[in-house]
Amino acid sequence: MTKKELSQLYYLKKEIKEQQKRLSELEALATSCTAKITGLPNGNGVSDKIANYATEIADLKSLLDLNLKKCFYELNRLNRFIDSVQDSKMRMILMLRYIQNLSWQKVAFAIGEHDEQYPRRKHNAFLKKCKLDENDELNIVE
Repeated sequence: MTKKELSQLYYLKKEIKEQQKRLSELEALATSCTAKITGLPNGNGVSDKIANYATEIADLKSLLDLNLKKCFYELNRLNRFIDSVQDSKMRMILMLRYIQNLSWQKVAFAIGEHDEQYPRRKHNAFLKKCKLDENDELNIVE
Protein backbone atom coordinates (compact mmCIF):
# COMPACT_ATOMS: atom_id res chain seq x y z
CA MET A 1 0.00 0.00 0.00
CA THR A 2 1.30 3.47 -0.85
CA LYS A 3 1.22 6.69 1.19
CA LYS A 4 -1.42 7.99 -1.19
CA GLU A 5 -3.64 4.97 -0.58
CA LEU A 6 -3.10 5.20 3.17
CA SER A 7 -4.01 8.90 3.14
CA GLN A 8 -7.34 8.46 1.34
CA LEU A 9 -9.31 8.18 4.58
CA TYR A 10 -7.90 11.50 5.81
CA TYR A 11 -8.88 13.34 2.64
CA LEU A 12 -12.29 11.69 2.49
CA LYS A 13 -12.99 12.85 6.05
CA LYS A 14 -11.89 16.36 5.09
CA GLU A 15 -14.13 16.33 2.04
CA ILE A 16 -17.08 15.13 4.15
CA LYS A 17 -16.55 17.94 6.67
CA GLU A 18 -16.58 20.51 3.87
CA GLN A 19 -19.74 19.00 2.40
CA GLN A 20 -21.43 19.03 5.83
CA LYS A 21 -20.44 22.67 6.26
CA ARG A 22 -21.87 23.55 2.84
CA LEU A 23 -25.05 21.62 3.63
CA SER A 24 -25.53 23.59 6.85
CA GLU A 25 -25.03 26.84 4.92
CA LEU A 26 -27.56 25.82 2.28
CA GLU A 27 -30.12 24.76 4.88
CA ALA A 28 -29.69 28.10 6.66
CA LEU A 29 -30.16 29.96 3.38
CA ALA A 30 -33.24 27.91 2.52
CA THR A 31 -34.88 28.54 5.88
CA SER A 32 -34.08 32.25 5.78
CA CYS A 33 -35.78 32.65 2.39
CA THR A 34 -39.37 33.69 2.53
CA ALA A 35 -41.71 33.45 -0.36
CA LYS A 36 -43.26 36.73 -1.42
CA ILE A 37 -46.97 36.39 -1.67
CA THR A 38 -48.38 39.10 -3.84
CA GLY A 39 -51.45 37.37 -5.18
CA LEU A 40 -50.12 37.80 -8.68
CA PRO A 41 -48.73 35.01 -10.83
CA ASN A 42 -44.98 34.84 -11.27
CA GLY A 43 -43.63 36.24 -14.47
CA ASN A 44 -41.06 34.61 -16.73
CA GLY A 45 -37.48 34.68 -15.53
CA VAL A 46 -38.37 34.74 -11.85
CA SER A 47 -36.77 31.86 -10.03
CA ASP A 48 -37.87 30.11 -6.88
CA LYS A 49 -34.92 30.38 -4.46
CA ILE A 50 -36.31 27.84 -2.03
CA ALA A 51 -36.75 25.25 -4.79
CA ASN A 52 -33.22 25.90 -6.03
CA TYR A 53 -31.83 25.45 -2.52
CA ALA A 54 -33.92 22.31 -2.02
CA THR A 55 -32.54 20.66 -5.16
CA GLU A 56 -28.99 21.66 -4.28
CA ILE A 57 -29.48 20.31 -0.74
CA ALA A 58 -30.85 17.03 -2.08
CA ASP A 59 -27.90 16.65 -4.47
CA LEU A 60 -25.41 17.45 -1.73
CA LYS A 61 -27.06 14.99 0.67
CA SER A 62 -26.79 12.17 -1.86
CA LEU A 63 -23.14 13.05 -2.54
CA LEU A 64 -22.48 13.20 1.20
CA ASP A 65 -24.11 9.79 1.66
CA LEU A 66 -21.90 8.34 -1.09
CA ASN A 67 -18.76 9.79 0.51
CA LEU A 68 -19.75 8.42 3.92
CA LYS A 69 -20.02 4.97 2.34
CA LYS A 70 -16.60 5.44 0.71
CA CYS A 71 -15.21 6.53 4.08
CA PHE A 72 -16.55 3.39 5.75
CA TYR A 73 -15.05 1.26 2.95
CA GLU A 74 -11.65 3.00 3.25
CA LEU A 75 -11.66 2.62 7.03
CA ASN A 76 -12.29 -1.12 6.71
CA ARG A 77 -9.65 -1.49 4.00
CA LEU A 78 -7.12 0.43 6.09
CA ASN A 79 -7.90 -1.60 9.20
CA ARG A 80 -7.47 -4.86 7.27
CA PHE A 81 -4.10 -3.68 5.96
CA ILE A 82 -2.91 -2.54 9.40
CA ASP A 83 -4.09 -5.79 10.99
CA SER A 84 -2.04 -7.73 8.45
CA VAL A 85 1.21 -6.03 9.54
CA GLN A 86 3.40 -8.38 11.62
CA ASP A 87 5.30 -5.75 13.64
CA SER A 88 3.16 -4.44 16.52
CA LYS A 89 5.04 -1.13 16.73
CA MET A 90 4.50 -0.55 13.02
CA ARG A 91 0.81 -1.39 13.41
CA MET A 92 0.62 1.22 16.16
CA ILE A 93 2.43 3.83 14.04
CA LEU A 94 0.10 3.19 11.09
CA MET A 95 -3.01 3.25 13.26
CA LEU A 96 -2.02 6.47 15.03
CA ARG A 97 -1.05 8.19 11.81
CA TYR A 98 -3.78 7.04 9.41
CA ILE A 99 -6.76 6.08 11.58
CA GLN A 100 -6.39 8.70 14.32
CA ASN A 101 -4.75 11.30 12.02
CA LEU A 102 -2.07 12.28 14.54
CA SER A 103 0.95 14.38 13.58
CA TRP A 104 4.34 12.67 13.47
CA GLN A 105 5.29 14.37 16.74
CA LYS A 106 2.20 12.99 18.48
CA VAL A 107 2.82 9.56 16.98
CA ALA A 108 6.36 9.66 18.38
CA PHE A 109 5.13 10.58 21.87
CA ALA A 110 2.43 7.90 21.74
CA ILE A 111 4.98 5.16 21.05
CA GLY A 112 7.42 6.44 23.66
CA GLU A 113 9.81 8.34 21.41
CA HIS A 114 10.67 12.02 21.51
CA ASP A 115 11.95 12.51 17.97
CA GLU A 116 9.27 12.71 15.29
CA GLN A 117 11.83 11.46 12.76
CA TYR A 118 11.87 8.00 14.37
CA PRO A 119 8.31 6.92 13.47
CA ARG A 120 8.51 8.72 10.12
CA ARG A 121 11.72 6.89 9.11
CA LYS A 122 10.38 3.57 10.38
CA HIS A 123 7.14 4.18 8.44
CA ASN A 124 8.95 5.12 5.21
CA ALA A 125 11.27 2.11 5.45
CA PHE A 126 8.27 -0.15 6.03
CA LEU A 127 6.41 1.20 2.99
CA LYS A 128 9.54 0.91 0.87
CA LYS A 129 9.93 -2.71 1.98
CA CYS A 130 6.25 -3.39 1.22
CA LYS A 131 6.73 -1.97 -2.25
CA LEU A 132 9.81 -4.16 -2.80
CA ASP A 133 7.92 -7.21 -1.54
CA GLU A 134 5.05 -6.49 -3.91
CA ASN A 135 7.52 -6.14 -6.80
CA ASP A 136 9.17 -9.40 -5.83
CA GLU A 137 5.79 -11.12 -5.85
CA LEU A 138 5.00 -9.60 -9.23
CA ASN A 139 8.33 -10.82 -10.61
CA ILE A 140 7.62 -14.34 -9.38
CA VAL A 141 4.18 -14.34 -10.97
CA GLU A 142 5.44 -13.00 -14.30
